Amino acid sequence: MINFDSMLTFQLLAIWCYQQGTLKICSTWHIIKITNQARISHAFNSINLIFTNKLTYKTALIKPYKTQIKIDILSIKGTVNLTFKKDTFKSYTTIVDIVKHHILSKTWLPGDRISSVRVMSKAQGLSPMTVLKAYEFLESEGWVYAKPRAGYYVSAHLNQIFSFESNPKTENTEPKIIESSYIAIELLNASKEQRFTHFGSAFPDPKLFPIKKLGSMMGQSARKQSTLERCNDLSPGNSDLRRLIAHRYIRNGINISADDIIITSGAMDALRLSITSVTKPGDIVAIESPSFYGSLHTLKQLGLNLVEIPSVTGCGVNIDELEKTIENNNISAFVFMSNFQSPSGKTISIEKKKSIYRLLAAKNIPIIEDDVYSELYFTENKPLPIKAFDTHGIVLHCSSFSKSLAPGFKVGWVVAGTYVKTLQRNQILSSTSAGIPNQSALAAYLQYGGYDAHLRRLRLVLEQRKKQAVKLVKDYFHPETTLSPPSGGYFLWLEFPKEINTSFLFKTLLEKHQISIAPGMIFSRDNKFKHCLRLNFSYEWNEKNINSLKTLANNINILIDNKTS
Repeated sequence: MINFDSMLTFQLLAIWCYQQGTLKICSTWHIIKITNQARISHAFNSINLIFTNKLTYKTALIKPYKTQIKIDILSIKGTVNLTFKKDTFKSYTTIVDIVKHHILSKTWLPGDRISSVRVMSKAQGLSPMTVLKAYEFLESEGWVYAKPRAGYYVSAHLNQIFSFESNPKTENTEPKIIESSYIAIELLNASKEQRFTHFGSAFPDPKLFPIKKLGSMMGQSARKQSTLERCNDLSPGNSDLRRLIAHRYIRNGINISADDIIITSGAMDALRLSITSVTKPGDIVAIESPSFYGSLHTLKQLGLNLVEIPSVTGCGVNIDELEKTIENNNISAFVFMSNFQSPSGKTISIEKKKSIYRLLAAKNIPIIEDDVYSELYFTENKPLPIKAFDTHGIVLHCSSFSKSLAPGFKVGWVVAGTYVKTLQRNQILSSTSAGIPNQSALAAYLQYGGYDAHLRRLRLVLEQRKKQAVKLVKDYFHPETTLSPPSGGYFLWLEFPKEINTSFLFKTLLEKHQISIAPGMIFSRDNKFKHCLRLNFSYEWNEKNINSLKTLANNINILIDNKTS
């Protein structure tokens, strides 16, 4: 039995053996050959070492990234003990492992200067010559390059090589069901890559927002703010920001005060804080269906039992089904989006909002209203939330600036009604609050930066891109594709024949074509929306994105033709 420091150490060991042509076994040297040396990687399952005495050894990887590998002699019984000189191999590979780890984890990016020989030698307690030897090996392998009198730097291509699996694989044409959690994580990862087409992203095009102006205001706020003011901006949040948010509610006929508002670390934090303040693990929560996958995951993570309320085509949540659910279950809360719902894009009518409110108020059931898209309306007037009709204080209205002004700032809020003290206490105990400079910058922008002018420009651009998206979908997608253009937001909800499963295309489109999509299956606990797709239309319809849409359409159309032929 032999122990190695890491999988990278074992890779290096195998390469070293191949290059040297020797391996020390029980103090006797043997010439070896590594039969599948070209496929040495993190993912290999086994490797054959063939010795001159015709004995064949097979090193079996017990588990990826485990540090123990057992070597069995196939022709005789027993275990072979491998030994290496510590001063020439182990210490040298320690440095190699450290550098590779930092590059693969993207702690050191292409062009970054790695630790100098002197610094690495001191940090690891090894001689400078050992470190230099490791760096020279890394240079020969293409991981780093040297600059005269400047040190070693990460090579430009390595992070791209290891973005996906390093070994090419033949494409598997057999469709496979993919877990919704995997899709959600991959969508988030893809949203960080500029080379991708972001049809599946939950975020709007970042080019639509005044990032430079916000950054300038954040810098000004950080310089001006005293230590005492920073402490004052902890829960329930920056007083100026809460006051300015209250002004916007009042302007829409919703009479609330700054004291009703709690600033949170984004919309999902607002949702989580609201849910935990009105429920406990094991409670039953009603939620519309389809629903945003982040909300579904949050409810599951909190140990709540979900009852999904289906939607009526074009009208939003089915009130009759909601009423039956309330009669037959002890519902602790109802979670939904009333305006430009994700993924469907639907907006519930005023009358229906009032009906939902009356139904739940009669049972004193809290309503958690996720309203992050309400500023992105294409109609003459901004749609009212259910909170506008809340005379009992049972509606917890959640929103944020991430979709309308500052994605990445992670500043949201809850208008908490009668639950404001409970939410504030829970927020303090959980230590979740938005960044203080971010709050100050947003307060300054709302007061002096021209927020309403920005919103008018943003809505015009999104509406134009929606019209382009609708036309392109009608031009390129199969005639059996259906969609209902939304009156706000930035999502199209596409429906295909029931036999289609859009998740089958997820990995192929992501890895082969660099196109992200949001398959319908992730918007429900079961597979009832597997034939659907949410499409983000907020990005400019340039040549690249149009070609990507054609590729998506071609793949969908092939699935439909194969199912209907």
